Amino acid sequence: MSFVFLYFVLCFSSSIFILPSSSTTITLSLSPITSYQNSWEFITHIAKTTLQRAHHLKHPKKKPTSLSHLHKTSTTPLYPRSYGGYSVSLAFGTPPQAIPLVFDTGSSLVWVPCTSKYTCSNCTFSDVDPKNITTFKPKLSSSSKVIGCLNKKCGWLFGDDVTGRCPGCRPGLRNCSQSCPDYLLQYGLGATTGMALSENLDLPGEVVHDFFLGCSLVSLQQPAGIAGFGRAPNSLPNQLNLKKFSHCLLSRRYADTPKSSKLVLAVADSELIRGVKYTPFRKNPKLSPYDEYYYISLRKITVGKKQVKVKIPYKLLAPDRNGTGGTIVDSGSTLTFMDRPIFEPLVKELVAQMGHVKRAHGVEAQSKFGLCLNASSSRHISIPELVFHFKGGAKMELALGNYFLFSDDVGALCLTIVTDTDPAVPGGPTGPAVIIGNYQQQNFYIEYDLEHQRMGFKKHKCG
Repeated sequence: MSFVFLYFVLCFSSSIFILPSSSTTITLSLSPITSYQNSWEFITHIAKTTLQRAHHLKHPKKKPTSLSHLHKTSTTPLYPRSYGGYSVSLAFGTPPQAIPLVFDTGSSLVWVPCTSKYTCSNCTFSDVDPKNITTFKPKLSSSSKVIGCLNKKCGWLFGDDVTGRCPGCRPGLRNCSQSCPDYLLQYGLGATTGMALSENLDLPGEVVHDFFLGCSLVSLQQPAGIAGFGRAPNSLPNQLNLKKFSHCLLSRRYADTPKSSKLVLAVADSELIRGVKYTPFRKNPKLSPYDEYYYISLRKITVGKKQVKVKIPYKLLAPDRNGTGGTIVDSGSTLTFMDRPIFEPLVKELVAQMGHVKRAHGVEAQSKFGLCLNASSSRHISIPELVFHFKGGAKMELALGNYFLFSDDVGALCLTIVTDTDPAVPGGPTGPAVIIGNYQQQNFYIEYDLEHQRMGFKKHKCG
């Protein structure tokens, strides 16, 4: 049996991933968001926030409570940040104001901290000063307009019954001046509330007019705004009519540094990347509220060189008519979440193939991790390979650093896949059974082919 060894955990090469320049692409930068990434504080933090995020994705609200075309491809940087996500800078308004946002494929609204009176409660994150958060100021923009109640884009937030929320807009009334109601959005970590604006989005070499933008005035535990890349009409990909977007997430060791990787937005046919394997998107039969997620078909999980198939309930690999089950890919989740009937057989197989390694039960008990190993009791710990197999032949062959994380503070090596520590929480099996987080996406080229409704994977050193 072939194994990967512990001393490879933190070994990453430093090659640069460059996509060919094209008149049909826009390239932006992505950065990981953490400066205390291997401390026990950070490890327990990302486990906790992953479970909170999973609860939100599995139990979302149907609706919040109370479009121009590009002519080229855009590339923008993605930066790692200390609260567990990846940051992308977008510029709105006339003249443009650059705002750092969290890149999120699990939600759709693009919103920014807004006005000089913006407040964020419980925003005490590493490298985040809640009194000095960069905000968008509509008063300084000549292109800023408030979305009206009768604007069809207001319905993107509240659905077809939006006029019921606008008592001043009777049916057939053409000159209603009432603005779209304020939105209230809940996330795994907190919430945000604000108003809907029409603004200019300034991309490299291109200005997108009449872009639907959330202007948040108050937030709870949201250290930055959100760049929503989900599947709903108000997401950035849908507003820009993108044919595809792709990214290669930089290793988290570069968190809170100037190092970044690329987020590529394509509105026309772009060059194919060699070696990419695809799996089709699938729809959740219960469309709302899960219709904005990117579902893909996980066929099996294998462990070790001989690719021993983990014995998991097949019915959980596809969403049923009630929307329960299936796999989504979510850049807003740090770690991967699995429902307990999938997680427990995986841990059992990993432990069986590792032999007599000692588990750090005390560390597991005081954290949200379901599998931690006592690294101080053994000079070498042999870790079997882990592979996710998808419909169509695509697969994620995870590097060791993508599924185990070492903490010097407690001398433990923990599996970066989590489940509910209490089987009764968070309210029974519902929603996606597997949520693939950004930790497992590190050093993979990942392509969202919206035109052909498929996702592509290719292992690659992103930086």
